Amino acid sequence: MAKVLVVGSGAREHALCRQLLLSPQVDKVFCAPGNAGMSEPNLETVKINELEFDQLVGFAEKNQIDLTIVGPELPLQKGIVDRFNVAGQNIFGPTKMAAALEGSKTFAKEVMQKAEVPTARYESYTDEITAIKAVENVTYPIVIKANGLAAGKGVVIAEDYATASTTIHNMLGNHQFGTDSIIVEEFLQGQEFSLMAFVNDEQIIPMPLSQDHKAAFDNDRGPNTGGMGAYSPLRQFPENLTQIGIEKIIQPIVHALKQDGIPFCGVLYAGLILTTDGPKVIEFNVRLGDPETVVVLPQLQSDLYELLQGLLHHEKVVPTWQTDQTYLGVVISSESYPQSSGSGVSLIPFESLPRDINVDYSGVKRQDGMLVSNGGRVLCLTTAAPDVQQAQDRIYSWLNQQQLDGLRYRHDIGNKGK
Repeated sequence: MAKVLVVGSGAREHALCRQLLLSPQVDKVFCAPGNAGMSEPNLETVKINELEFDQLVGFAEKNQIDLTIVGPELPLQKGIVDRFNVAGQNIFGPTKMAAALEGSKTFAKEVMQKAEVPTARYESYTDEITAIKAVENVTYPIVIKANGLAAGKGVVIAEDYATASTTIHNMLGNHQFGTDSIIVEEFLQGQEFSLMAFVNDEQIIPMPLSQDHKAAFDNDRGPNTGGMGAYSPLRQFPENLTQIGIEKIIQPIVHALKQDGIPFCGVLYAGLILTTDGPKVIEFNVRLGDPETVVVLPQLQSDLYELLQGLLHHEKVVPTWQTDQTYLGVVISSESYPQSSGSGVSLIPFESLPRDINVDYSGVKRQDGMLVSNGGRVLCLTTAAPDVQQAQDRIYSWLNQQQLDGLRYRHDIGNKGK
């Protein structure tokens, strides 16, 4: 029987642990550091920070871990996979060099250009005055992105010059998100969606398409967050869209990286937009999306542990996915998120959910024996139903009956899929 280590602490990792425990080959899953809401049988949290690589490797060696999977972006950018590889430990995720596809917007654009992958026209800037002058006479709206990791928050759609110049000053003048460079892109029209795929070298296994909701408030208003909810699959899109995305975007990127001596192993996440000219890339991530994971992974009908081990050993893997249900997830966040995080709000209602609603915890802790909020995104509720409307009805009819002082959620997750 196998033991698995999942690195991370959010709802994505909770969903990942839950899926791994469905495997008849897995008898124990550890999550480092995990969170206080992870209470499933055979799931154990480990008090090791996701950036403490030596301690994580030591834990894997001591406990004879058969497979380690990395959830969040930061340890990947810092080289956790390289460290595990040196120690001879089995790990699924991209190396530090491959992770630059998410960590550096300019590197991603350069790879896309080499691979001839469709994306928005862009210019990169490191000087505030030059960048502000460059946006004086452009057609608005434009998109301004911090070059680096910003937990999904470093993207601003500027509708006018005043917003653009303020954003540029914040990013380049005040180094918001710790960035020293930005990208200014054309604004693309269309519906956004996420295409995630399990990858090892040239073997690519696509997951069902999903749609994240980045804006803080209903009707896509307010600042960008790490994600306020998601649903999957996307029945409003053409059936061949996944295949188009694999052939025109994922495969060329993997091939271009390999040509540069950077083989890719892990999850490649393409944030796409369906324009009148077909899908174009908005961004790449090199790990499972959060919250997309909570609505995508439960659709896997095959064994996730078997799938990942097969990929790592270069075996042919052909998984099966459900096709009858729509999975919908609504994130419950602190009232002040994303401007600030909250703490100490009682989460009692979420400990006695209806049987057809699942919870994956994120920013939570135990206080006086009770589960309370401890972060910006607190948890994600998920359900499955024959269509989006029925899934919405199920979650929102329950949520709308609850008194959730200090917490909030979007009321329109999935609306674009109806």
